[in-house]
This record gives sequence, structure tokens and C-alpha cells, in this order.
Amino acid sequence: MYLLDTNHCSYIIDNEAQVIAEFRSRSEASFAISIITHGELLYMVEKSAQKAGNLKTVQFFLNTIGLYLLDEETAIIYSQLKIAIFNQFAPKDQAKRRKASIQTLGFDDNDLWIAATALQHNLTLVSADGDFTRMQQVCPLTLESWK
Repeated sequence: MYLLDTNHCSYIIDNEAQVIAEFRSRSEASFAISIITHGELLYMVEKSAQKAGNLKTVQFFLNTIGLYLLDEETAIIYSQLKIAIFNQFAPKDQAKRRKASIQTLGFDDNDLWIAATALQHNLTLVSADGDFTRMQQVCPLTLESWK
């Protein structure tokens, strides 16, 4: 089972040859996205200049792929992952530590939710985002990039 991050969904929607080839080579596998990725894709449509055409394309993609919702277990994993990342990457000096946030450490909350979903369901996360690679220092996240 693969959980596709937003960037790889965009690559598939944009028909990027290398990613499409990797996607097709796993034709026996199951693919899904997080509800977070679903929202990010719709946000991209909303800010685009060609909303109507892009919405049709994105809706077609969304109708062909599985969807994982967030639940209480996802929230627990998210909170544990977030504190583990903070403890690993935040400054050790207490004054600097108090001023640090997940964002200032170079992580995005949406990516934490996506990683928590992958961890909860034991999925291979497919992403080109470097923050997921850094997350592997604190959790057993299985990660691939097809780009």
C-alpha cells in the first residue's frame, strides 16, 4: 500500500513520465491519499487561474484513488511524532527552545498529519519532500520518491 503525498499526486495529474512509469510499474499495489492531501489538491485548484478545468482534472484523479481520513489514533500518532521531532531538532538551550516551533524547525504540520496517517496504516509514503527524510530520524517511516 502506498500513500501519495501532494507533490506526487501533482506529478501524476501533470502526467510526468518518470512518476507515471513508477506508478504503472506498481499496478498490483493499492494507492491512497490522506484527507490532508485531498485538501491541498483542492486548495491548488482554488488558487489556479484555470479553476474549472483544473477542478475537473483533480476530481477525476480523486475519484480513482483511495482516501484515508483522520481519527483519534491518527491524532495520537501525530502528537507523538510532533514531540519526537521537536525533541530531536529543537535547540537544547532553554531560551531558544521556548521560541522554537515545528515550522521554525523546517517542518509543516500538514506533512506531520500525512506521516501520521502513513505510520498508522503501515503505508509506504511517496513524496519528494525532504522533511519526511528528516522525520525518519525519529520514526520508522517507510519512504519512497519517484522523482
